[in-house]
Amino acid sequence: MEVNVNTDNTIQRHSGLDERVRTLVEEAIGRFGDHVRRVDVHLSNENREKHEDGSNYCMMEALVSGYAPVVVHAHAENLQLSITSAVGKLKRALDSAIGRLNDKNKREPLPVDAESDKDLTSDS
Repeated sequence: MEVNVNTDNTIQRHSGLDERVRTLVEEAIGRFGDHVRRVDVHLSNENREKHEDGSNYCMMEALVSGYAPVVVHAHAENLQLSITSAVGKLKRALDSAIGRLNDKNKREPLPVDAESDKDLTSDS
């Protein structure tokens, strides 16, 4: 699974931040490795000048094989909290999405009765 970390110009990016995010993501959703191809993480501070609580923003998008991308968002008073919150949300969202995907794959199609199939195609 590939983890890409992106920041805007309000966040000082360094290798420690990238490694921390990768570690948190891999620990939380590593068990979905067969299903998740890539996780894109976007970090920003929306109100840097105002120093408001909840201005640190983390968005994570997981690209799942055979399913629509799973996207979660988190706001918090500091960057670490927003990342941790988004990781938790992503884990729960993937549990749900991959569970649905597995249920769909396990279901067998309903048997079609030959007589009822004839009734549907006849012109009577």
